[in-house]
Amino acid sequence: MTAATLTARLRRTRQARRAAAPGARHLRPGWLAYTVLIAATAVFAFPFYWTVVAATQPNTAINAVPPALLPGGRLTGNIKEVLAETDLGKALLNSLIVAGSVTVGTVLCSTLAGFAFAKLRFRGRHALLALTIGTMMIPPQLGVIPLFIVIAKLHWVNQLQSVILPTLVSAFGVFFMRQYLLQALPDELVEAGRVDGASLLRIFLRIVLPVARPGMAVLGMLTFMAAWNDFFWPVIALTGDNPTVQVALNALGNGYVHDQSVILTGALLGTLPVLLVFTLLGRQIVSGIVQGSVKG
Repeated sequence: MTAATLTARLRRTRQARRAAAPGARHLRPGWLAYTVLIAATAVFAFPFYWTVVAATQPNTAINAVPPALLPGGRLTGNIKEVLAETDLGKALLNSLIVAGSVTVGTVLCSTLAGFAFAKLRFRGRHALLALTIGTMMIPPQLGVIPLFIVIAKLHWVNQLQSVILPTLVSAFGVFFMRQYLLQALPDELVEAGRVDGASLLRIFLRIVLPVARPGMAVLGMLTFMAAWNDFFWPVIALTGDNPTVQVALNALGNGYVHDQSVILTGALLGTLPVLLVFTLLGRQIVSGIVQGSVKG
């Protein structure tokens, strides 16, 4: 019997057991569920639609009563104005470097620490976890002045490393991956790796990472969005001509009358990379949410 045949037979057996389980039933969505979903989708999608409409209209059409609700033909002109007022291409590249570096570092460090807190037994584990979670209660604004003094002494002002390095480790990420691995990673798998003589690094690479992939995708998406949308610290650390997207958008539409169409065009251009990342990681994100919501 081949492996594929055995896998298919096991799958059919599990499906039959679920169908024969007491109280088992199949839930089918009705018209009410679809109506609610369509209405909720329309409500949440309208701000993005309005951004697209505003990016294709002149400023006068946005401020008209009633405002324009259909796309116009001003998109190319608005994009040219955005590029003339700020170096948005460089800002997009800077944000991609910052958000990508922070995401990779946060996901890797959080998965390592989450595995240690979830499955390893060492002295002081609970105290360290409580201390890590406690740092989430401290407002980040309290550390701005000493952090700026540090980066000034290191001559990192207006350098991307001043934004990347302070956010490479996330207390939320450690707690998130710890909770995920507690449920998704059976202790038997770790013990089996130890019995086979595998080192902790090999167990992490061969056993933990494949199990943790959905949770890592969710954490990666959340971290990427937070790093991409961060404004407070980058506007302080990047004081020169080396901005991220959010800092560059702050310089758009300035004048006696703010040009909302130019501002929203820049916001639309700055949102597209986030949508691309969500499209690429969407399946893993949904899988991680589903697996995290089912115990065992």
